[in-house]
Amino acid sequence: MREYLLVLFCTAAVTYLLTGPVRKFAIMAGAMPAVRARDVHREPTPRLGGIAMFGGLCAGLLVASQLHGLGKVFSDSSDIRALLSGVGIMWVLGVLDDKWGVDALVKLGGQMIAAGVMVYQGITVISIPVPGVGPVALSPTLGMVITVALVVVMVNAVNFIDGLDGLAGGMVCIAGIAFFLYSYRLWYVYQISEAAPSVLFSALLIGMCLGFLPHNLHPARIFMGDSGSMMLGLMLAVSAVSVTGRVDPDLITAQAGSQTAATHILVPTYIPLLLPLAVIALPLADLVLAVVRRSWAGRSPFAADKKHLHHRLLEIGHSHSRAVLIMYFWAALIAFGTVGISVTNTGRAVVLACAGLCLVGLVVLLLPWFRPKAPSAVQAFVPPRYRRGGKAAAGTEAAAGSEAPVQAEQGAMAELSARDQELLGSLGTGAHAVGDRRQS
Repeated sequence: MREYLLVLFCTAAVTYLLTGPVRKFAIMAGAMPAVRARDVHREPTPRLGGIAMFGGLCAGLLVASQLHGLGKVFSDSSDIRALLSGVGIMWVLGVLDDKWGVDALVKLGGQMIAAGVMVYQGITVISIPVPGVGPVALSPTLGMVITVALVVVMVNAVNFIDGLDGLAGGMVCIAGIAFFLYSYRLWYVYQISEAAPSVLFSALLIGMCLGFLPHNLHPARIFMGDSGSMMLGLMLAVSAVSVTGRVDPDLITAQAGSQTAATHILVPTYIPLLLPLAVIALPLADLVLAVVRRSWAGRSPFAADKKHLHHRLLEIGHSHSRAVLIMYFWAALIAFGTVGISVTNTGRAVVLACAGLCLVGLVVLLLPWFRPKAPSAVQAFVPPRYRRGGKAAAGTEAAAGSEAPVQAEQGAMAELSARDQELLGSLGTGAHAVGDRRQS
């Protein structure tokens, strides 16, 4: 655990330190596109934050390669080389899009190429674990199709939620923590060495997000851009693929002591890629809704709009920060709820806890529509909208504010002579000028 934490903190530190210089470089390079109609921010903000994240990733891998325990991941597996190949392609594609813009179909093709390169080097779903049956082997073609599809879906899902300051980075960080906990338990508790690469990839992913978020929280000083969002989506997919299909349920059954205990442990792997889809449930739902919505309206699925989930939260009255926190809450509830079911021997407590938290989340979600009036003793400490008579008081203040300039204007007019008042009254109409010409 200490080595993983060291890699995580080194990745976060390098990412944090590089983000400032990268921001200056982005401004000098002109990677500050004009504000679009669908954007939430009000002034141009530099992009290319993915450059700092890529630097943090390389630094984290360099540190990991020098550690005794993690060095085996580099020598016993080709996943590290495959990861760097895929991330490199995705990063270059994202940088080009942040600076000059790349067509949506070209980006889709680049995403498939990056996924194909990783599949060629060994990162692929090779089997589907079925408790009681064992791993069900997949053909190379089917494994490649599933892997490429997962990479493309996750990359675009993360890209779709990158619409508010700190939203994509925070949600990917939550997903990375869920993957880390699940993979570390498989590796450390059940001695499944195949899960070690996923633990390392999750630690790197968390470090990249934590290092970048201080610069990206509202109001953001820099955006990660496609160079960052597509890279995060690919790393999330790699973390999922590297652990899914490589865990033998029979090994856990032998150590758990019974099929029932193994069943609870392996809940996230019953259905292929259930855990990866669970931790990005909100981005995935946003992606599906966007495709259906645009296709139903006769538009391209890649046509941008302002109707994503985070946009709707802003429309119903939530502030920018509260909308981001609400998305964090639901992402954490789904991700950690899924991991929690696989940890405990009974899922009843987890289900009840999730149900209670869902009620809390719904109350917070509906706060803009539900405005209870606070007791008089605490009205001085709550926002005006929760005070009794707040609207009436606001209306009275507004009326008084509007009458004040009128009264001031009347008092000033009274101090002037009748001739001056007549002259000021004719200003703006041109009557005084016309009168002067006629007299001359």
